[in-house]
Amino acid sequence: MPFSSADRTPAEDVPRDHRVAPPEIEAGVPLLEPPGWAVAQRSLFDLLDHAWRRFARDFTGPDGRLNYSGALTTRDGVDDFYEVFFNWPQLYLLGGADDLLPASEKHWEGVTRQLTELGMLHDEFERGYDWFHQGESLLLLYFLSMAAPDRWSERALRFAELYVDRAKGNYDPEHRVITRPHNGSDAERTGLFDGDVYPWLLKEAETYGFPLDWIPEAGGGPYLLSEDPRLGAQMRERMGAGDTAVNLAAAGLVLNAWILSGEDRYRDWIVEYVGVWRERTEANGGLVPDNAGPDGVVGSLLEGRWYGGHYGWSWPHGWHSVGHAACAAALAAATVTGDDDHLSMVATSLDALIGRGKVMPHTEADSSLPSKWAVELGPDIHTPTLHLPFRHNESGWFDYNPVTAPVPVALWHHTASDADRARLEGLRAADGIDWRTVRPFRAKEESGHEKAWFAFLAGDDPGYPERILATAQAQVRHRLRRIDRYRDLDVPEADIHVWQQSNPVVTEALVQLTWGGPQVLYNGGLQQARLRYHDAEARRAGLPPDVAALVTSIDPEATTVELVNLSPEAVRTVIVQAGAFAEHTITGIRYTTCTDDTWMGDMYDYGHTEPVVTESEQLCDSAFLTVRLPASTRIRLVLRLRLRTGTPSYRTPFTPQERV
Repeated sequence: MPFSSADRTPAEDVPRDHRVAPPEIEAGVPLLEPPGWAVAQRSLFDLLDHAWRRFARDFTGPDGRLNYSGALTTRDGVDDFYEVFFNWPQLYLLGGADDLLPASEKHWEGVTRQLTELGMLHDEFERGYDWFHQGESLLLLYFLSMAAPDRWSERALRFAELYVDRAKGNYDPEHRVITRPHNGSDAERTGLFDGDVYPWLLKEAETYGFPLDWIPEAGGGPYLLSEDPRLGAQMRERMGAGDTAVNLAAAGLVLNAWILSGEDRYRDWIVEYVGVWRERTEANGGLVPDNAGPDGVVGSLLEGRWYGGHYGWSWPHGWHSVGHAACAAALAAATVTGDDDHLSMVATSLDALIGRGKVMPHTEADSSLPSKWAVELGPDIHTPTLHLPFRHNESGWFDYNPVTAPVPVALWHHTASDADRARLEGLRAADGIDWRTVRPFRAKEESGHEKAWFAFLAGDDPGYPERILATAQAQVRHRLRRIDRYRDLDVPEADIHVWQQSNPVVTEALVQLTWGGPQVLYNGGLQQARLRYHDAEARRAGLPPDVAALVTSIDPEATTVELVNLSPEAVRTVIVQAGAFAEHTITGIRYTTCTDDTWMGDMYDYGHTEPVVTESEQLCDSAFLTVRLPASTRIRLVLRLRLRTGTPSYRTPFTPQERV
């Protein structure tokens, strides 16, 4: 249970420059019957450390590049090379093998050389493409920056300068716009495509429609590419210049630079750029518009329309693209300022969609993503449940899909507010499908089980940890079989998704259960976590060998985690960190202990009794807490946290004090 007000201590008022030393606690509760979740968690770590090596052996070359001999004939494809490895350094940070970090670095460098040779990069960065895809590509860089900041800061800051430095041509501070939808390291790349037509396959056109359905040229479509020049010209003129809401994901790149450097100029850019989109949202009745012309005015290239921008409300995916980019950016602004009001543009947009929701079976919805939902809903595809409109065009709202949880969960995780929790509870109450349902799928984003995790944190599903870990095992083993099937494939350009479809690294379950956080927002977010861990002996990030962790509450007043040392011989020492970026402060600790060893019985007893477990409390005023775990012991920690009291950074307990 949470600490009472009487439990509050003067440590909460200690000035930042008079911190009490981080405490050290020793586990004393004997581990007799290992909990199933702990055994399953360590088994998953072992399987993953086998699986990534298999993938690297069968799909990559000696320098880390992917086995691919073809060309890339459009602007698309960079993300498909990087996102294959996006969660490999994340697994290292969770506690994966020591050599996983250098392997991840090798693959980034190998793929970067490969894409440079293919003409897709300039100075190691995307020449110019949309931020829906760039956000996916850069997740690998963000996790490498977190895992090895000294080695990756130069690149990360250089990439951020492409947007913060006006001279690079991507940002116009006068009008507060990113100057074009396809932006990056090549200022000469303009428009949305090379040639006369947008490379939109007929199947895609039939699935998604034409995003500028109101112009005369769109009448009677969709069209074959050979008949598309009229539409291509309109897309180039109306969508190929100015700003688009998905560019908000660039705030993640700049946030990464700010965390690495602490330089005010990165913070100021985030505040300025996210701030103008917040103003546009307020002026649009609380709904994020998806476009602004070169003059910074919403709709100036679209005859006043707030929709119709590239990767916006009329484009394929709609809310998925706009919402993730806006949420990543709003979280960045809230992080650098400490002002959660920046999140309002996401909350009001989400609530606007919820207000337009309809209850129906998915079989009756007009969703453009039937294959996604067939897997994720399973037999519940026929169950009436709440659907939200993901897209808007001249005819109004359309493309109804079941509620997706990453954005509302990300908001609640950050604020821990009653309002954000109430929104999730309202969505759960309106859902016709039990949120405790766990289905065996691995979405592209390596997420999708947030609803079941929320039910677990609400105390409604104690069996969730073992079920989600079993699901993760199934996905790894499925991916290993895919590797067997496709490892000798001479991959054609049309099938470059085969690598990410075969990536056997799955981290969603470990992120939820050990860090107490949701999976990273896939289109450009940075990791959220209530807790992280470091191995004191190895002096590296991640849980030590044999140690399992289970976060059962992320309430700041009572963040609860159980640590288990499964080793029958070795002492393990874990340093618990508050927050993904050591930004929280632990102010109080309540923990289980056992000082009475009579449970063992005497020399001639054939059995044992249950150990008598008691609780102790200790003050703290640090982002870190050291826990020593003797062989075969366990401990439950209940931590009182003050959220976001420290400057976010990639510092670790091993960072020299003069550099903190």
